[in-house]
Amino acid sequence: MNYGYQAIDYRRAAVDERASFILRTYTHLFGAVLLFAIIEIGLFQSGMAASIAQSMLGVSWLWVLGGFMVVSWLASRLAYSATSTAAQYAGLGGFVLAEAIIFVPLLVIANAVAPGVIQSAALVTLLGFSGLTAIAFKTRKDFSFLGGILRWSFVVVLLLIVAGVVFGFQLGTFFSVAMVGLAGAAILYDTSNVIHHFPTDRHVGAALQLFASVALMFWYVLTLLMSLKRD
Repeated sequence: MNYGYQAIDYRRAAVDERASFILRTYTHLFGAVLLFAIIEIGLFQSGMAASIAQSMLGVSWLWVLGGFMVVSWLASRLAYSATSTAAQYAGLGGFVLAEAIIFVPLLVIANAVAPGVIQSAALVTLLGFSGLTAIAFKTRKDFSFLGGILRWSFVVVLLLIVAGVVFGFQLGTFFSVAMVGLAGAAILYDTSNVIHHFPTDRHVGAALQLFASVALMFWYVLTLLMSLKRD
């Protein structure tokens, strides 16, 4: 019996399975981004965006920011913990809807004070995501060591947001710059997990994880560009 050929066939099957998983993951990520855009367009064209923004801006902006961070964190946990496909789809759809609503006041403000900045932020986010994805796939480096750093960083970020609410200070431009860097690290970490570690039956959860990091980068790129335009 030729065990060498069996080993080669097994490795090839494993590689093909991982490649199929990666393709399904990025297809679902594209679908999530498209759904997010459709929801936002629907909210703005129906006039609901203005009402949502008015009600959300009635509270401290840092509470909105904190809600965005908490929802992103919960999505990350769901991406790893959900085992059934139905739960993964429910998590992805619910998260995209929640993000679309949370983004409304930021998009309303951006559209009012800096027309065109939303498109610029989307382009910068796309370029950043593409570059970081290319690095992860080109180097095949395992960036799982970033996991601990990211977890502690997000804890620090939430503490800063709470402190800002309690003591009434603004986090400022440098905070946005740091958060863009943190989002970039999250994209590297997530992409590495997709390449090396994510179970191949959790492509929807993997897409959810990637979407959360892309949304995080878009939020802070948009915030940063708005700040630069005002200055």
